[in-house]
This record gives sequence, structure tokens and C-alpha cells, in this order.
Amino acid sequence: MEDVYKKLAIHLDNTPGGYPKTESKVELRILKRLFTIEEAELALSLVMMPEPVEAIALRAKKDPQEIRPMLIEMGRKGLSLHINRNGQDTFMLLQFVVGIWEYQVNRLTPELIKDFNEYAPYFIKSQEKHKTQQLRVIPVTKSVNTQLNIMDHERLEELIKTQSKILVAPCICRKEHTMMGKGCGKIEEACLIFGGGAYIYESRGIGRTITQEEALEIVKKGVKQGLVPQPSNSVKPVNICLCCSCCCQILSNIKKHEAPARIVNSNFQARVDPDECTGCQACEDICPMDAIEMNGTDLIAMVNTDRCIGCGLCVTVCEFDAMALRDKEDMERWEPPQTLVETYMNIAKEKGLF
Repeated sequence: MEDVYKKLAIHLDNTPGGYPKTESKVELRILKRLFTIEEAELALSLVMMPEPVEAIALRAKKDPQEIRPMLIEMGRKGLSLHINRNGQDTFMLLQFVVGIWEYQVNRLTPELIKDFNEYAPYFIKSQEKHKTQQLRVIPVTKSVNTQLNIMDHERLEELIKTQSKILVAPCICRKEHTMMGKGCGKIEEACLIFGGGAYIYESRGIGRTITQEEALEIVKKGVKQGLVPQPSNSVKPVNICLCCSCCCQILSNIKKHEAPARIVNSNFQARVDPDECTGCQACEDICPMDAIEMNGTDLIAMVNTDRCIGCGLCVTVCEFDAMALRDKEDMERWEPPQTLVETYMNIAKEKGLF
């Protein structure tokens, strides 16, 4: 039994997102909580490309009619991706994050949460060496000024206004923290899913479909609460997460790093006009990365550029126009891939998977 889960862990580690092993073997405990032995064995025959059941059965050396119900059930449980187009069922391997874990938002248990919270730092650490991250940071709308060299795919409202299908799902990070009595009280419905992804979430009974106007209101409320917009790392994102640095597994673990700016894919950083700064500390309080502190002598805000991720939240609370975003230098700028497929191809190359 142990060998099946070890093989599945290796199979998932060979996806772009990865699934690194640990000394405590917590990654195996997680898989045992999610997959039955039979499901784990079948997952070993899935690849990161949608395939009909016949192709999977051939690889698994199983009868297609025997495994079809199991594949459908695995899709329902968020252990694989099940897509039905024009009456044709296809199934695909999901990476663990972003993928399997996010689909567990309605299946969380205290035991699963405890194991994942133990595992998350190991997972985040494995991502730091990649140039291409799964998510990127874009500035909140109120912080954008006319001097910025900003593209449409970096404009939060524009990304939402181009979507025809939008679903809002609960943030699994804030939900798990709330379940464990450690919630921050910020909005839980804060993950916006677009297009085909929205239809898949809808078919799993996760979240609810909303209008563009409702999505913009959610963003507005999230920004007021100090949430950071993180779209999937492509020009055409499939989702935007509104994240807090206290519950979000990605931001909270990046925050522990001495230089978060070197990890996050972002094109902007905050700057201070010392002549306008009154030392009110509002920017210091809202910064999710602790990138701002007051000069001890003059009580003037100072930005640590190694820590600033360019979200622009500090600009939204400055009543004296002392804070603004600036462009990063050309050599530091990040140009995201066109599609999410290209993003994961880039990560796979950086990992040496091909």
C-alpha cells in the first residue's frame, strides 16, 4: 500500500507544480487521506493532457467500463480533471497545487488541514528556485498612476471586464484557517475563476456564478481589507485570487523570506515622497510583506525594495499622496506567458522535466 502512494507522490512531483518529499512523509499522509488505494493506482496512469477512458485503460491495463465510474468519481472529488465536451468524457492528471488542493475546499477536515499546514512550507520552498511562478502579483486599481508602464494584463479591472463567465469560490486558505479557529475575518468568497475553469468548478458544486459587476464589488471589498490580487501567471489568466498574508499559504510563506521581491513575479514597487510623508504609518500597517518601516528620527516611511511586491495597497491608504508605485527597471520586469499552458511548459523546462 505504501509503495502505491510513494509512486503517486513521485508522479505528482514530476508535474510542473511539483510535490516534493519530506522527512516526516507528511506528503504521503495527505495522499492517503485523499485517495483510496484503487484511486491512487489509477492516478498513476493519468497524464497532464485530457484523454478518453480507452487511452487510460490501455495504459493501466484495465477494462474501460471498469474504470470509467472511478474516473468520474475522482473528478467529482477533485483528484483529477474530468471534462465532458459534446458528450465525450476526458480525464487528466491534476498537479497538487494549484490543482488538487484547491478542489478540496468542500472536503476539508481538521486532520487534512493539519497535514497540509505542515507540508505547505516545504512546497513553497520548492517553488522559490523557479523563475516562473504559478501566480503573479498585479497592483490594485487605485494605486495605478499615469506614469506607470502598465499593460492591460496588469490592470485588475480590465482582466475582469474581458470575462464572459465568472465564478467566485471560497478561498481555501481562509476557510481552513477559520475551521481551525485562526481565521482573519476577511472575505472568504475571494477566488475568481474564469471561462472553462468556472464551468468545471460549477459542475463540482464549488462556488457560484456571478456577473462582472459583482466581481468588481468583491475586488473593491477585498482591497479595502488589504487583500493582494494574484492572477494565474499568464497574459490570459484563468483565475484571480485575493490573498491575505496571514492565511494565504503562498504569501504567508513568502513573507518569511528575507527578500520576497526576488520570488514574486511583479513589475512594480512602492516609493515614498519624503516631502509629503507625515509619518502616519497607515502604509506600514497595511503592507502584506512588512516592506515599509518608519525612519526612527524623522518618522518618514521607508520602503525595503527587497521586500516590496508591488501590490500598491500602501498607495490606497495614503491620504497625503506620499506613496506611489514606480516601474521596476527593464532588466527586472516580468513578461508573463500568453497562456497557462505556456506558463507550465516554462516551469517544466526550468525544473528540467524535458
